[in-house]
Amino acid sequence: MLVKANNDNAASLSADQLKQLQQVIHQYSPLQLAWASGYLAAKSEGEGGAALPAAAAQAQSSLTILFGSQTGNAKGVAEKVLQNAESMGIAATLVNMGDYKPKNIKNETHLLIITSTNGEGEPPDDAMALHDFLSSKRAPKLESLQYSVLALGDSSYEFYCQTGKDFDQYLEKLGASRLSERVDCDVDYQSDSDVWQTAQLEKVKELFAANTAQVVQLPVAGNEAASSIHASPYTKESPYTAVILENQKITGRDSNKVVQHLEIDLADSGIQYQPGDALGIWPKNSATAVAKILEILGLNGSELVNIDGAELDLTQALVSKREIGALAKATLIRWQQISDSEALADILADGEQTRKLINQIQFVDIIQQYPGQLSAQELIDLLPALTPRLYSIASSQQEVDEEVHLTVGLMQFDIDGELRAGTASSYLIEQLQADDEIDVFIEHNNNFRLPENDSTDVIMIGPGTGVAPFRAFVQERSARDADGKSWLFFGDQTFTQDFLYQTEWQAYLKSGELSRLDVAFSRDQQQKVYVQHKLKQNAQAVYQWLEQGAHLYICGDMSRMAKDVHQALVEIIAEQGSKSEQQAEDYLKQMRIEKRYQKDVY
Repeated sequence: MLVKANNDNAASLSADQLKQLQQVIHQYSPLQLAWASGYLAAKSEGEGGAALPAAAAQAQSSLTILFGSQTGNAKGVAEKVLQNAESMGIAATLVNMGDYKPKNIKNETHLLIITSTNGEGEPPDDAMALHDFLSSKRAPKLESLQYSVLALGDSSYEFYCQTGKDFDQYLEKLGASRLSERVDCDVDYQSDSDVWQTAQLEKVKELFAANTAQVVQLPVAGNEAASSIHASPYTKESPYTAVILENQKITGRDSNKVVQHLEIDLADSGIQYQPGDALGIWPKNSATAVAKILEILGLNGSELVNIDGAELDLTQALVSKREIGALAKATLIRWQQISDSEALADILADGEQTRKLINQIQFVDIIQQYPGQLSAQELIDLLPALTPRLYSIASSQQEVDEEVHLTVGLMQFDIDGELRAGTASSYLIEQLQADDEIDVFIEHNNNFRLPENDSTDVIMIGPGTGVAPFRAFVQERSARDADGKSWLFFGDQTFTQDFLYQTEWQAYLKSGELSRLDVAFSRDQQQKVYVQHKLKQNAQAVYQWLEQGAHLYICGDMSRMAKDVHQALVEIIAEQGSKSEQQAEDYLKQMRIEKRYQKDVY
């Protein structure tokens, strides 16, 4: 059990003593902290060094919770696990993988790993060092370690929960034993993660039953202000109801795209955010899309259904509680059973075809193409819960105060002559206007941050709506009078219709707050030009900036743009630095570990 020191006790440490203690114990592993607590307890009882073996023997078991999180979901789960461990009297330590010394894993006895997967099966930035260490020849044997892995992912991607699978395999290969089998969670992860953590903590408590050692948790001197800077009562589970101030189209009349600039009022909420953070929004499905589903299934929408003990009518449930846009693999599997469709069964038997289907159509198309019947409650039980969407924040509070800005592109595609739209983008663009209310929360992203030193140069690559966080970056650096250079690469289809925030960039260039701007408009000439081409055209300067310590940022499409930009960077580093391709990859990997190469891709 984590026991907090009583600051009102006359025997508590002075501020100087507490500071000295914190400087010392910061170097200790969780197991060493447990050992030290037993030693100090023995000393306080006057038993001195003679009691050391017994005290140490009492403190051999401790639970470490490690998380690797790119956008905050894994961190949120890990914090909940720690809270539940404390309530159950379990000695536990919560550590971000980015703050964890990989070699300390040899000291662990019981370990819970909670991790997301980034991009194409890559570990989150914070998890890269530990991931590499465990797969290397330097990794120690871990026969004394018991562990379990919770992997967060999205089944629509090819490398679903890959980082969690990697950690599970690495630890098994090193001789560690599982507390239980790994659990892979899809986008709607809450229920599965709750079941997993309950099972792990009950097992750990049982294993610790014979061990009465307690870890003493002292307050960290000087951190009170820091911990409260971004504290907010508003969370994903309890969002803030904000008001739309402005919802304006910023692409031209003849553009092939619809991109809107939204300004949202956070007045009196106390919400604070930093450039690089995301705004979580709770979307609602359109009434038209819901009506179409009801028509196909022969349901009238007034049927009462039950969700988590609450009763509401089917239409209301489909509008605000269930995901009818993005498909989940589990939904497809269950619908195949309901429809008894051999054609759908054949698709599900092929992983590539399944992923293609998930990414190309929506639930309404499935029930049209593979007919089946079910009741209102069965429909609700079939569909996953509606989940919030995260949008990169396009503003700095230094500039906009109690507002938050977004740059949102409408996602639309054609299915057999019928237009489909993305759930969140259509909600924000087509359903909301000025003075409407919207439920929001901040998702802090410590893996996409400006350098602390304002003299550091930054290179920002953000085509299309990927430019959003860089608007926040430049606003912030302007407000802070940063003297480091800033270089923006922006791209889209045409100069006249799709140059997002053009006048702002030009003003920043004129003032010198933006040092360089390179643009690529793919359809303004016969041969298409993209941001990766502009990077290669400026290869020598790009490499010089990197060699001089510049931080590099990419935001936007993961499937194509981010891959192409990364490959261009590899080629630039290899050519300009006289390196092999593998050495160039290692160069970028080291930059990521040092937080100098950061991505916000989707």
